[in-house]
Amino acid sequence: MPEKVELFIFCGLIASGKSTLAEAWAGKLEASYYNSDRIRKELAGLQAKAPQRESFNAGIYTPEFSRRTYDRLLSLAETDLKLGKTVVLDGSYQARHERDRVRELGRRMGKALKFVLCGCSDKVTKERLAVRANDPEAVSDGRWEIYLQQKRHFSRYDEPGAELINLSTEAPVAELLDRLSAGVF
Repeated sequence: MPEKVELFIFCGLIASGKSTLAEAWAGKLEASYYNSDRIRKELAGLQAKAPQRESFNAGIYTPEFSRRTYDRLLSLAETDLKLGKTVVLDGSYQARHERDRVRELGRRMGKALKFVLCGCSDKVTKERLAVRANDPEAVSDGRWEIYLQQKRHFSRYDEPGAELINLSTEAPVAELLDRLSAGVF
């Protein structure tokens, strides 16, 4: 990548591949990695793999609880950025104001950032959700009905072009990491 990016935000709808890719990217960069699903459950006093079959915007997925989750992500990122670490945040960041808050953190700390908007077809999403439903190691509670609701409420990304990478995650992770490394999207 041409500039030294120190804050990466992997975002998109559930089952878009963002967590798989974000964690792999953090490993490649030896960066700090923070996942919104894990943070959310930690704040609720739950084990990361404890399933929560909540409705859209209910339980630990209410706007208020989401606010706490995204506040915690920002706090963790700020702490690590102050220590000179590169940070990878992983969450839907479906609301523009959440993305604006991350952008403000980067601006305030003088750090370059990139949003990596992960996406895939509905067919691939459905396949990934089916696999996840049978995976005892899954952390995300996303289901098809939640995906459809999230898709309806997702704020359009109109971030500045230099800050946003649109990436189809239907390719193998190794290929996606190569694309990110080379700046080819």
